Amino acid sequence: MILRRASLAVVALSLVALALPAAAQAPAGAPGQGEDAPSLAAQSGVAAIVDDKVISTYDVSQRVRMMILSSGGQIRPEMLGAVQQRALRDLIEEKLKLKEAEKFEVTPDPAMIDKEMAAVAAQNGFSLDEFKQSISAAGVDPESMRQQIAASSVWPDIVQGRFGSRVRVSEEEIDATLERMREEATAEQFLVSEICIPVPGPEQAQQYYEGALQLIEQMRRGVPFAVVAQQFSACTSAAAGGDLGWVRAGELPPELDQAIRELPEGSVTNPIPSEGAFMVLAVRGKREAVQQDEKSYTLAYAAAPVDLGRSAARQALEKLSTARACGASGGLRQDLGPDVGVALVENAKLSDIDERFHNAIDGLDRGDLSPIIESDGYLHVAYVCELDEGFGIPSRKTIEGRLIQRQLEKLSQQYLRDVERRTMVDVRLKLQQGPPTQ
Repeated sequence: MILRRASLAVVALSLVALALPAAAQAPAGAPGQGEDAPSLAAQSGVAAIVDDKVISTYDVSQRVRMMILSSGGQIRPEMLGAVQQRALRDLIEEKLKLKEAEKFEVTPDPAMIDKEMAAVAAQNGFSLDEFKQSISAAGVDPESMRQQIAASSVWPDIVQGRFGSRVRVSEEEIDATLERMREEATAEQFLVSEICIPVPGPEQAQQYYEGALQLIEQMRRGVPFAVVAQQFSACTSAAAGGDLGWVRAGELPPELDQAIRELPEGSVTNPIPSEGAFMVLAVRGKREAVQQDEKSYTLAYAAAPVDLGRSAARQALEKLSTARACGASGGLRQDLGPDVGVALVENAKLSDIDERFHNAIDGLDRGDLSPIIESDGYLHVAYVCELDEGFGIPSRKTIEGRLIQRQLEKLSQQYLRDVERRTMVDVRLKLQQGPPTQ
């Protein structure tokens, strides 16, 4: 969140006044999220009902104010219709998430919420009390922010609990990703930002496509991509303004990879259908492929004394390829025997390794076992756990983590849509429709 100490409150309040009907213009001291339908309806008006939980027009106005604050006041008046839609949609999804949390008895941790708010305050150079005073001056009730943090904090735990143990990335998937990246290692790289707009169902695809086009139009009129990403993107990169950093060719899904290859530097794509969402990508820069550096290895290493008996020593060392070779050293000892010395050598370049072993290790690939070498009264062997070929390609563990995260994000979106389908959602607030005004 970006906050400015001077004059931001005035900007926020004047813009919000354009965004919502008069019923929503409740004073800053009015209740924030309240669940009591009759009293809220009397105070401001009902924007939506999610089962028996009410979202008031005041709640929507609070969220719009927060979005304007976090944009640093860069939201243009003609974007307010889209901002209002996003605000209401976010509030509905938060109610759905909290409903599911209640079902599974997952409770937001007040201490964690305080910690998150304090972290946001510190990022903006405020103490927590100063931060609350600042957003209150802009008409944002701090309790509205607490409710937002509460919903966002419980949902990952629910998704992880339901799907975490079932998400698996096979060695073949990792191999395929690595192979694609190796093939593209000598191609150029792209500095990419993304906006992800999940589509609840096929019947709403056209509506969400047109909404994405409106966002692109606003960027063409000068609204920064990062501001739009922070407010409208559903991806985890939204907090960083959609920044993905430098992406090598072949790293993204094929439909996105093709788009960034064809896009001129400084341009933004049209909405791209991808895995149940529309993606909007920006290419902020391009650069030639990195030059190949020296290879580096992560090795499981074992040594057995010759006086153990050459045959017994060799038999023990040859087990390295089937042992828990890339785990902790204790595990290796159990598999290879108490007389065998073991070690895990991480990210070592060939030049870092004793020259006597260069010929044995050079040319090995991941999963290869080196020839056995005799030296100084010991037999030595190494097993290649990881190999970085010098192009800066991520490790298998990193790639596995990315693939798992991608699967979990997709499951999270599907799960939320399933929760919504079995929930009564009654939207009453009439939102601004159509393209941005000229």
